[in-house]
Amino acid sequence: MADHEFTSQAFDKLDKRIYLLTAIAFAVGLVELIIGGILDLVAADLGVSEGRAGLLITAFALVFGISGPVLLFLFGRFDRKRVTLAALVVFVVGNVIAVLSPTYVLLLLSRVISAASGGLLTVMSLTMAARISAPELRGRAIGLVVMGISGSIVLGLPVGVSMGHAFGWRSPFVLVIVLALLLMWAVAARFGTMTAEPPAPLGRQVAALGNSRVLSAHLTTSFFLAGHYTLYGYLTPFVITTMGFGGALITAVYFVFGAAAVTGGGLSGALSDRFGARRTLLTATALFALCLVAIPHTTSVPIAFWVVLALWGVLSWAITPPIQSHLVQLAPRTADIQQSLNNSMLHLGIALGSFVGSTVIDRFGVMYNARVGALFVLLALGAALVSFRHPRTVTAKP
Repeated sequence: MADHEFTSQAFDKLDKRIYLLTAIAFAVGLVELIIGGILDLVAADLGVSEGRAGLLITAFALVFGISGPVLLFLFGRFDRKRVTLAALVVFVVGNVIAVLSPTYVLLLLSRVISAASGGLLTVMSLTMAARISAPELRGRAIGLVVMGISGSIVLGLPVGVSMGHAFGWRSPFVLVIVLALLLMWAVAARFGTMTAEPPAPLGRQVAALGNSRVLSAHLTTSFFLAGHYTLYGYLTPFVITTMGFGGALITAVYFVFGAAAVTGGGLSGALSDRFGARRTLLTATALFALCLVAIPHTTSVPIAFWVVLALWGVLSWAITPPIQSHLVQLAPRTADIQQSLNNSMLHLGIALGSFVGSTVIDRFGVMYNARVGALFVLLALGAALVSFRHPRTVTAKP
């Protein structure tokens, strides 16, 4: 199937291949997020502290964030189907190493391999979804791929946590291997040759990044996710310490949060198409800060806690579709690299938030994580206001 074919889709519906890209994002999201739910099991089995085991989250996020734009620049000129298949092969290898790893160091290596390949897979999924969609459906298409990641929270995390406790912490990675193999078959069967334009010259990329509106959009994503993961990365110790939750209720917390996150990812894409990226993004960010401020005060009122938890989940992935659409409008000639960089900033934010969160717990206690997270989200709101201050498109000199 030639490249021109997948850029001329009917305006009245999404290309069905976007659902396959969503499944790829789901698999990557599951590998990234599952460690947080089975942190205690990994630490006990490998003989390390939970703090050291938590570095598996930080390492994945750092590698993921750095590798995405670098690998896109290196391989973005090649047939996207072949690149996606190759990345899936490496992704499988990384997870096989995780299943077989007898030591912490080997598991850390597996996380690096999975993160690098997963970063490329996610970037390819986002950019391909944007390209095969009609302009007026782009927000929905990106939102659907984002739903794959948030869907790994609602489906993957509860299942993974349950499997980890029932069959050992390695079992969720076996599930991912099976899913990735099925995705390799599906990509080979459903996608034809997908040629791509050569990556934008580095000078053009740097010029676009030098614009304060583009840079502020990336910082919005990074600060938002830093605020989120300052608490979310330590949600299990938070609910154990403040509410005395055990196994079943902890699983329920992740399920409710994940179900809400899936709704938020898709809903924000539709709202971005309907009301515009600016209104959607600013509203979601302001409400998100309020949720983080409120949630420590709800732990003594269970009903209030579950309501705020659900709203927090809805908003947790709500900025990605509007910010991606905003970047496409801001810098259309470097759209691919901007989407890749934004995805990288997302994961660098996760790394920052998980690191800061561990420091806050050690020094002040888990009750303060939400407050520190809210400060990051306020920084995200300020960056968003800067990014939207002038309605003009970034142009890059050839």
